[in-house]
Amino acid sequence: MKKMKLVLVGNGMAGVRTIEELLKVAPDLYDITVFGAEPHPNYNRILLSPVLAGEQTLDEIILNPMEWYARHGIQLHAGKKVISVDRTRRQVVADDGTTAHYDRLLFATGSTPFILPVPGKDLEGVIAYRDIADTQAMIETARHHKHAVVIGGGLLGLEAANGLMLRGMDVTVVHIAPWLLDRQLDEAAGKLLQQTLEARGLRFLIGAQTEELIAGPNGRVQSVRFKDGREVTADLVVMAAGIRPNTELAQQIGLRCDRGILVTDTMQTITDPRIYAVGECANHRGIAYGLVAPLYEQGRVCANHLAMFGIGRYQGSQTSTKLKVTGIDLFSAGDFMGGDQTEEVLLSDPISGIYKKLVIREDKLVGACLYGDTSLGSYYFDLIREGRSIKEHRSHLMFGRAPAKCEVLA
Repeated sequence: MKKMKLVLVGNGMAGVRTIEELLKVAPDLYDITVFGAEPHPNYNRILLSPVLAGEQTLDEIILNPMEWYARHGIQLHAGKKVISVDRTRRQVVADDGTTAHYDRLLFATGSTPFILPVPGKDLEGVIAYRDIADTQAMIETARHHKHAVVIGGGLLGLEAANGLMLRGMDVTVVHIAPWLLDRQLDEAAGKLLQQTLEARGLRFLIGAQTEELIAGPNGRVQSVRFKDGREVTADLVVMAAGIRPNTELAQQIGLRCDRGILVTDTMQTITDPRIYAVGECANHRGIAYGLVAPLYEQGRVCANHLAMFGIGRYQGSQTSTKLKVTGIDLFSAGDFMGGDQTEEVLLSDPISGIYKKLVIREDKLVGACLYGDTSLGSYYFDLIREGRSIKEHRSHLMFGRAPAKCEVLA
């Protein structure tokens, strides 16, 4: 029987994980072709930060080496970006003219960095932080230059700042929000994090708005000017101010998009059932997920339907964030900011660098924010996800699982 043809656009973590899941359940169903814009096999993008910091090498973060593609009969077109898709003829075309026909097409195009629309954004020395090429550019710049400004105090920005500092640069982090990691931490935890990072040598401009990137006499970025008139020297500016789902190609070929490619619970695009989408480029029930766990859950469901089993639905993910920012443990889940009709249980030990906040509504744990000690994170996450009553062991909740009841025999 002639095999069907599956084409994957995007050689990243979500798309290749979908292929891995498909090979487990239907290894002989498809001839598989993969297009990746980068000239590398599939690698762990999350581990770019340790590479920047000098803790790991690029070879160590490869997830699927070239040999893996060959072993499974997968045609990999690395360094070839798909620029058009003919949905009538079911054919994709790459920027070098390479073509491939498909019976099923999988979009896993990920996301693109948001570049601040300010004067000077195109100067030499201004880069995003998204892939191996960006990481290598930062490592090379640190060898020859001294001053770096990182725009964005989220996880990616802090990891970039830490890596550049470890490579000898003087680093200033610019964050427009009132505290660091404002999407993952509450204000108290965010300010604790800032104090710790300042003690290690990073500088911060909180609430500052970038107005212009100024060129030096050689055409390279020289400084960053802010709306309040301040100016900071910068030989390197790293944009880490957020990401956007990469839907350019999907929109071009007529797939419906709204902050991501719109997909159903089977990960099929709502426009064309032959075309699937997973990962950061997909919008499922109004949410485009950026964390690994939901993307892998999507991959399992997508593989199930590509294998034509017709079972399994992706119904969204309850997400938690467990981070290790420059060696500092952080965890948050659920409604950790609290608010109306909620109670907050707090534990703060500034000397030990520990902060814990539990948010309770109607005898159920609905949110948690932990700084410095995240050992109970998975326990709290289970309580939040399952919606169990914590009434009976509320007094022990901050310190762990409720002690088992003991019966005393007379």
